[in-house]
Amino acid sequence: QVQLVESGGGSVQAGGSLRLSCAASGYTISNYCMGWFRQAPGKEREWVATINRGGSTTYAHSVTGRFTISKDNAKNTLYLQMNNVKPEDTAMYSCAADLRRARTCTVVVAEYNYWGQGTQVTVSS
Repeated sequence: QVQLVESGGGSVQAGGSLRLSCAASGYTISNYCMGWFRQAPGKEREWVATINRGGSTTYAHSVTGRFTISKDNAKNTLYLQMNNVKPEDTAMYSCAADLRRARTCTVVVAEYNYWGQGTQVTVSS
């Protein structure tokens, strides 16, 4: 049974940093695409970053240069390092797994078939 559990969210001032974690069980994250997504109140869920089997990453324009997605295959855990955060980064952040893709990851929310429960990030100005 695939399970994803996020942690690390909280409240931070603008310009600060947070590191989100996503512990996976029931499958091996090194073999598939994984992503981070976020949903702000009143808005649709949006893609933030993806990482493929080989460790290649892609980022949404809004977070490029500030956020870093990474994974520790030995710990079967996905991370999102968030630096220089802004108030507009406030959202519920969720990790997701696409067990149908490994090399070319999609940014389409509906294509990810397993999701964590999310962790809230609140950035104050």
